[in-house]
Formats: sequence, structure tokens, C-alpha cells
Amino acid sequence: MKRLSYIIIIFFIPNLLCAFELRGTFNQGNLIIGKTDPNSKVFIDNNKIKVSELGFFAFGLSKDRENDVSIEIIKNGISEKRIKKVYKKKYQIQKIDGLPKKQVTPPKELYERIKNDNRLIGNARATNTNLTFFSKKFQIPIEGTIITGVYGSQRILNGIPKSPHYGLDFAAKEGTEIKAMLDGVVTLSEDDLYYTGGTIIFDHGHGVSTLYMHMKDIFVKKNQKIKQGDIIGTVGKTGRSTGAHLDIRLNWFNIKLDPASVLALE
Repeated sequence: MKRLSYIIIIFFIPNLLCAFELRGTFNQGNLIIGKTDPNSKVFIDNNKIKVSELGFFAFGLSKDRENDVSIEIIKNGISEKRIKKVYKKKYQIQKIDGLPKKQVTPPKELYERIKNDNRLIGNARATNTNLTFFSKKFQIPIEGTIITGVYGSQRILNGIPKSPHYGLDFAAKEGTEIKAMLDGVVTLSEDDLYYTGGTIIFDHGHGVSTLYMHMKDIFVKKNQKIKQGDIIGTVGKTGRSTGAHLDIRLNWFNIKLDPASVLALE
């Protein structure tokens, strides 16, 4: 188990100290947390991102990103730009058999339901509040369990190649309590989505969100504030699942990220 690395970058400019700190490793799929002077403007790949009142900001690196990251800090009209190399990850191949046929290739009459589910999830992930919970350390939602599925692995379902897995799977008995990984506000609480079953999404601020899937019981409601470590529900096998487990996801807006990168499990 590795701890998240800390990189301190300091630029000395006449009459100005422009400094920022970055937490996280620049691997594909990772979340990067930054801190700078609150009066600074931050641009990632020429796109302006939000900076909190304490100077925190966040951005994510997509699963297949190959190009370097451009980070520009502007303060008092003075600009400094640095380029960070993004390192490739090696992804696994995972075969899963025994799924009901309709969950591997759903019948057409379910397309509208799936489309609506995806809309609900997409809207929750698009949330862009001023919360700064994302700047704190995440904790594992279930202790002492085995990880059976990892981020980025190519899924072959009943012999049919499908999209990569974008989460982290924890094997656990049905009914096992699940803890919130971080403080947040509930933006989605649904007990019966087609693929993900019992599903919760939490907003942690600045486009950072977490998602919990296949749950049996859900103990939180939309717009409810939760604290890290709160019991939010129990492990189930709802949705597309061959057995009881918890699948967690991490997003920066619509960019799917590796939960292991914030749980120090890389």
C-alpha cells in the first residue's frame, strides 16, 4: 500500500511568490488535489477551474489520457505555467460469467429505463458546488474485505467484451454496513437502477463525487448532509451483479477516476 505523494512546486518571481502544492500521482485515472493562494486563478489544459476560499482546487486524469497536463497559475496578472507528464497504467482483463442474458444485452423495451437511469447519474455527477470536502483524506468504506474488481479492467461478460470497469469492488456479505468515505451531500439516492441497483451519489465539491452501487439498504436521502464514517447503507447484490459486493466509483464531473488513487490502494 502506497501513500499519496506530495509535490511542492515553488516559483520565485520578482516581487511575488507564486506557489502551489499538488497531492496525488500523475497516473492515468487519478484525482489530483491542489492548493494555492486563494486569489490565484488556476487553468488546467487552458480551462479555468474553481479555487476555494482557502485555495483548494481539484482535477482528474482520464483512464486513457496520454498527453501531458498543462497547469497555469495566475496571480496579480503574472502567469506561471508548468507541464506535468501523465504516466500510463496497466489494466487487467476480467471475465465474469453467469449473468442473466438481459443484463449483458438488455432487451429494447428496457432502453428507455436505462437511458433515464443514466440521466439521473449524469446530472448528479455534473454538480459543481463550492464544498471543499474533496480536500480531505478518503477512508475505505468497508474494512477487512477482499478487492475483487479494479478500475480500468476490460470486462468480458458471459464471453462478450464490454466497457471497462470504472470502479473498485469489495467482496462482503449481504447486509454488511457501508461507511461514507468522505463528508458530502447526497445528490442521488435510488434503490432500483437497472445496472447499479441500490445507488447513492455524494457531492464533495468542485465536481468531485463518489458513487456506491448494488446496495441492499439505503439509509440516506437526497440533499442530506453526511459525515465521513457515517453508516449510509448495507451491501447487496442488486442490479447487474453475480453476488453480494460493493462497487464504488469516483468522478471529476464526467471523467471516471480510480477510487484506489484516493484510498492509498494504488
